[in-house]
Amino acid sequence: MYAQDSRSRPPQVVDDSSSRIYFHYSGSPNGRGSYLWYIFSLCYERVISILQLLLSIFRRNVRPVSSDPVEDVISFIRFYEEAYGNSHPVFYQGSYSQALSDAKQELRFLLVYLHKDEAQNIDQWCRNTLGNLQIIQYINIHTLFWACNVQSGEGYKVAEALKSGSYPFLAVIYIYIILIFFMMEGTPSPSELIFRLQTIIDHNEINLIQARQERAERSAAQSLRQQQDQAYEESLRADQEKDRRREEERRAREEQEAREKEQLNAQEMEIQRIRREKELTVCKVPLEPEPTNPNACHLQIKLGERTMKRRFLMSDTLEDVYHWIFSQPDSPVSFEITTSFPKRILYPCREILTLLDAGLTHREVLHVNDLDD
Repeated sequence: MYAQDSRSRPPQVVDDSSSRIYFHYSGSPNGRGSYLWYIFSLCYERVISILQLLLSIFRRNVRPVSSDPVEDVISFIRFYEEAYGNSHPVFYQGSYSQALSDAKQELRFLLVYLHKDEAQNIDQWCRNTLGNLQIIQYINIHTLFWACNVQSGEGYKVAEALKSGSYPFLAVIYIYIILIFFMMEGTPSPSELIFRLQTIIDHNEINLIQARQERAERSAAQSLRQQQDQAYEESLRADQEKDRRREEERRAREEQEAREKEQLNAQEMEIQRIRREKELTVCKVPLEPEPTNPNACHLQIKLGERTMKRRFLMSDTLEDVYHWIFSQPDSPVSFEITTSFPKRILYPCREILTLLDAGLTHREVLHVNDLDD
C-alpha cells in the first residue's frame, strides 16, 4: 500500500485510555512450571521497567530525529521482511501523517503497529501472530496497516503521540473523527488478537457506515449542485447567445438600413443633380421655329411609348436635339438617337453637325434608345 501525495499533517489524535489492553505471555497452562514462569516474567518486566526508567533519566534529551519519515517506514519494512519473511499484512508505505490522511480519505480503520527489537517475545509475535494467515487476511480487508520501529525518528514520534508503554504495540484508529478506539500492548495469541480486532471493528463499523452515507449524501448534494450550476450556466450561455445573436441581427439590420438610406440619399442626390442639369439644359435649347418656316425640320421623336414632336431649324445642330430630348422629364439619362430607315446612329459630339449635314430635312422620325437598360 503506497501513500498518496499528501503534505498536510492531520490533527492530533484523541487517546481513549480506557481502551488500552495489555497482554502477557503465558507459559505452561498449569503446575509448578507455570508458577515459576510467572515469577520469571514478573521479575523480567520489573527489571526492564527499571532500566527503561534509568535510561529515560540519563538520556532524556536523546531522541531519534527523522529527516525522512517515509524512509524510516521503508527501512523498517525491509528489515521486517529480511528478518521474518514476506508473510505479513500489507504494510502502508508512507509516513504516519500520510496514512492518517489516506485512511480518512478512504474511510477505513487505521491499524498502527509499533515495533521494538528488544521487546519480549518479539520474534514469536512477528512470525506466529502477524504471520498468521487469518490475521493477514482480516487486517488487509478491514484496515490500512501502518508500522514502524520506535527506534527510528518517525516511530518514536508516533510512540510519543500514542503514549505507548510496552511493545509490541497496536492501536486501531478511526480517523474520520481522529479517535483511538483501543490499544494493545504485549503479545496476544492469533486467536486473541483476531477476536479483539473483530470485536472493536464490528462494534464501530456503524461509524464508518454512517460516514460513508454522509459522504455519499454530500457527494450526491454536490453532484446535484454541480448539475444545477451546469444547467444554469448552459441556460445563461444560451441566453447570452440569444442576446448576442439579437445584437448581431440588430447591428446587421441597422447597417442594412444605413446602407439603404445611404443608397436612397445617393439616388435622391442623383435625381436632384439630373433635375438641375435638365433645368440648365433647357436654356441651351434653341427656340422652336414657326411651322411655316421653310428651313424648319419637323421631327417625330419616339421616347418609349410616347411620341414627341418638335421643330428645329435645319441649321441647328444634333447637340441641340440631344439637349431638348434630355430636358424632357421622362427622358433617360444616357441615351442615343437613331433614324428609322435606313437605321443609323446620330452622334452629337464627334463633330458639330447641323441637321442638314446629318441628312435630316423637312420631316424625320427619330428613336430614343435608353443606354441604361
